[in-house]
Amino acid sequence: MKYKTVLVICLIIFGFLYCQKEGNYNYESIGTITGPDPRMCPSPCCGGWFINIDSLTYEFDSLPDNSNINLAKETFPLVVKLDWQLSNTIECPNKRINIQRIAIE
Repeated sequence: MKYKTVLVICLIIFGFLYCQKEGNYNYESIGTITGPDPRMCPSPCCGGWFINIDSLTYEFDSLPDNSNINLAKETFPLVVKLDWQLSNTIECPNKRINIQRIAIE
């Protein structure tokens, strides 16, 4: 009987030490998605969504497929944690970003 108790305790400890949820990973930034960009212009700098990161406003077109966030159903402003990089578009430098990973804060 003691053997089973010790085994269960070891399994519980092992589970706490080695199992991680996505929320435990570090993200590089905290941002606030403020809503859609309603501008309709032929430039690639229009459309998509606005997000504030470190008091700067950026724009993005889409979220990663595995984000589990449906922007059409969310209420804004939406605080998120994310990994991102500046887009390499020549037309709107330092305004467009690509989001690699995102989760609701």
